[in-house]
Amino acid sequence: MAKLAAFPFPCKIRIMVEEVSVDRGSGGTDSEAESVEEWLLQAQKLVPVALEKALEVKVFPGRWKMIVSKLEQLPSRLSDLSSHPCFSKNVLCKEQLQAVLNSLKETVELAKLCVREKFEGKLRMQSDLDSLSGKLDLNLRDCGLLIKTGVLGEATLPLPLSGCSSQWESTDFGNIRELLARLQIGHMEAKHRALDSLVEIIKEDDDNVLSVFGRNNVAALVQLLTATSPCIREKTINLICLLAESGSCENWLVSEGVLPPLIRLVESGSAVAKEKAVISLQRLSMSADTARAIVGHGGVRPLIELCKTGDSVSQAAAACTLKNISAVPEVRQTLAEEGIIRVMISLVDCGILLGSKEYAAECLQNLTACNESLRRSVISEGGLRCILAYLDGPLPQESAVGALRNLVSSVSMELLLSLGFLPRLVHVLKSGSVGAQQAAASAICRVCSTPEMKKLIGEAECIPLLIKLLESKSNSVREVAAQAISSLVTLSQNCREVKRDEKSVPNLVQLLDPIPQNTAKKYAVACLVSLSSSRKCKKLMISYGAIGYLKKLSEMDTPGSKKLLEKLERGKLRSLFSRK
Repeated sequence: MAKLAAFPFPCKIRIMVEEVSVDRGSGGTDSEAESVEEWLLQAQKLVPVALEKALEVKVFPGRWKMIVSKLEQLPSRLSDLSSHPCFSKNVLCKEQLQAVLNSLKETVELAKLCVREKFEGKLRMQSDLDSLSGKLDLNLRDCGLLIKTGVLGEATLPLPLSGCSSQWESTDFGNIRELLARLQIGHMEAKHRALDSLVEIIKEDDDNVLSVFGRNNVAALVQLLTATSPCIREKTINLICLLAESGSCENWLVSEGVLPPLIRLVESGSAVAKEKAVISLQRLSMSADTARAIVGHGGVRPLIELCKTGDSVSQAAAACTLKNISAVPEVRQTLAEEGIIRVMISLVDCGILLGSKEYAAECLQNLTACNESLRRSVISEGGLRCILAYLDGPLPQESAVGALRNLVSSVSMELLLSLGFLPRLVHVLKSGSVGAQQAAASAICRVCSTPEMKKLIGEAECIPLLIKLLESKSNSVREVAAQAISSLVTLSQNCREVKRDEKSVPNLVQLLDPIPQNTAKKYAVACLVSLSSSRKCKKLMISYGAIGYLKKLSEMDTPGSKKLLEKLERGKLRSLFSRK
């Protein structure tokens, strides 16, 4: 008992598989004791009997003709099944033979009734014959499926994970494979039971169960997404969501056609199904090709609707999916035509979760990246005002500031100032994330087109904050900060502000480093050229090693470096002579 108690999970799997394997009309203890070879022999003997009885029937000729054609295909299918190397090793073969035998027995019974024309009503018999035809179809399909798709081999020969040496664990994987195989064969009730068992097992050990999935299992799950039973669809989408989030089966899911049923569930599924479906799309849409496919399958409108009406989780997942899609330039116009701009602005303003607001802001950033028409649309819908208001939060993020940077060149200076652009810019430079600060510095570069705007930015105390950014660990942040300063110092009062800052010259000299990774050097040179009118600043440049850097930059023909080098060297000579 102690040994059994140590392995509760394997016992649970076996019980679940045994429950699933109970087939309708399997016959109890005696039938279970019979070997698979005995079941095969019984089926092979009964096929000619059933065929003979079916050919004797004169009533319902169309229906019996179809039944006869299916009976004639059974011997070859049974022969193929029995020749499979795993035939006698797997319970699936035995169950399949039991199902075939049940169909053959039903054929004989119905044929007898039809020959004697003693049946309870014509419509009732027609219904029974249609049902029989469907069962024979399923028998033929499942026999072929067991062989052609490799289901039989997968379920019989488990592949344990590396490091799994226990016989218990090997048995577990075999049982899991068997449950996965049952998703592809048999009637819907059996698939339902298999799905129940997998959902229960996966709750306890999702990593190991997901590792056993093959392409055939994924294809079977995708088919179950279109089942008529809402309950089956919900359980299936739970598994598919786990597969999508695991990142291990994304290509299989898409190639097996998961996108159309996922979109339909987002559109008209239950609340649970919608949530799992949109989370699946969120993960899958990270691929640009899949994002395009979602648009092609008409997924944009249902996602936009979910942003308007969904609960907090579904809304955030839908916004993230649309953000992923908006990263693909060629679909942005389609998104705009579906009404995404107004919805994203609304989410930035009043999304349920902070995540929804962030995704919406990033979506607007993508949409306005390189399309002037979309920028004007965002501005006309009140997007600029909404984004500026959103930046009042305690830790402004890159996405919203990036969207703002994209928009500033498309509006007048007067409008920007009236909406409180400069105070928000200062707030971001002080409190924003590194990416947000970089985007803010980039926005300054874009609006510094007039002396008046440069003056206002200087008066807003942005310059000390930009000088501090020159110390950033990120090269791209240092570059855009140096670029912003080089633009601002062309105005004399801003230049005096930079000269007064103790860290300006040391930080700028450090950016003269000629290494290829340093992309800020040309802007650093431009800044130092403007500061070189000050004797104090020139002395500081020399003391921090600017001449050595500038000699190398002159050899590299960096703009302004030769002029600055000459100024510093003349100043150095004067200093030497004055000492003598």
